[in-house]
Amino acid sequence: MNVEEVMQELEALGKERTKKIYMSNGAHEPLFGVATGAMKPIAKKIKINQPLAEELYASGNYDAMYFAGIIADPKAMTESDFDRWMDSAYFYMLSDYVVAVTLAEADIAQQVADKWIASGEELRMSAGWSCYCWLLGNRKDIEFSEDKIATMLENVKNSIHDSPERTKSAMNNFLTTVGISYIPLHDMALATAKAVGLVELKKDNKKSSFLHAYESIQKEVDKGRIGFKRKYVRC
Repeated sequence: MNVEEVMQELEALGKERTKKIYMSNGAHEPLFGVATGAMKPIAKKIKINQPLAEELYASGNYDAMYFAGIIADPKAMTESDFDRWMDSAYFYMLSDYVVAVTLAEADIAQQVADKWIASGEELRMSAGWSCYCWLLGNRKDIEFSEDKIATMLENVKNSIHDSPERTKSAMNNFLTTVGISYIPLHDMALATAKAVGLVELKKDNKKSSFLHAYESIQKEVDKGRIGFKRKYVRC
């Protein structure tokens, strides 16, 4: 399939209601409003195709950009490729659920995520923290430096409340993910979450929402799900 054929198929799957939901979260035109599950049959036909993924991502169409992440070949992408994708990720559903997810399957994931976390830019930081969520929730514990993750937990404790909104959300997810999926620092994550307490997310023209990592971890403890790992990162 070429880029025009994929765009036609995506357009046919678009729903006005889904489009409105995406736009309320920050997406803007062009987009069709395709539910992510509806993309699976096209992805099965194409499988992995990095050149096609690059064309689709460059289209600027939100649905095409999302689909690009599904058919991308993360191991064929360089650090500059990920930086370029990040440059076009104009809101969190692209930064955290397309770019960060794709990066999480690359061998260079941690070094790129570390750079983004240190960047001081809201969505890059958000993508970096989110990438670690995808990594910790999928890869074996031995693939991570315990000291490094402990330092990251300290960073969350010291700076989460003063961070930009989307970064805050991703940092809170990181804290929760360490508590659930990274057994060596479960206790430290729980103590950090207790110290952090409620995290307020301010929203334009809407009421603030509140996140509480301690409660989220505790719920999973009660269900006996500590150590949970996903089989796959991408759908």
